[in-house]
Amino acid sequence: MSLVKLTIKGISYSQTQNGAYALILNEVDGERKLPIVIGAFEAQSIAIALEKEIKPPRPLTHDLFKNFAERFDIVVKQVIIHKLVDGVFYSSIICERDKIEEIIDARTSDAIALALRFSAPIFTYKNILDKAGIYLKSSSMEPNPQSDELSGALTPPETFGIEESNQAGETYTKHSLSELHELLEGAVQDEDYEKAAKIRDEISKRES
Repeated sequence: MSLVKLTIKGISYSQTQNGAYALILNEVDGERKLPIVIGAFEAQSIAIALEKEIKPPRPLTHDLFKNFAERFDIVVKQVIIHKLVDGVFYSSIICERDKIEEIIDARTSDAIALALRFSAPIFTYKNILDKAGIYLKSSSMEPNPQSDELSGALTPPETFGIEESNQAGETYTKHSLSELHELLEGAVQDEDYEKAAKIRDEISKRES
């Protein structure tokens, strides 16, 4: 299976789930987006890694892992999002020490947070992008990862999710496939990627 290289497009605050964020990945040689719902801590860790000028006074968990790995000459070579099951993405971290490669299972949010710190490339398989990618005919999102979409991810943790949408518990099991595709198109147009990810996962479950 062929690998597709991804870049981080941005982080979007969830409008429907308290304290959650949508991490938006973009294929390098295409226009499809891969939204992945992540938690507030992981969103903040990723955002801090993107904001090169922000240095936490004490190392975050992912910073500690990097310091530990560097002390023992372990290098993260790449991250691969290798599986999608019931809306959950599974990833592997490819590491190297003394010219010996090891593959370590990891949550996708953790893997990406580490990839940023090691300047390691992020990949997924073409079949996963075909299944879960969202194609945007036009997008107003700027390619700069330090755009306003990241500002919420840098908010102190205690302020996450002060305002909760009335749709927080919304599910899509009662909608038909045609209705789901219409909802997906609307969510993409509104750039509500967290909602789009949920709808996409429901579609994937039914079509699998």
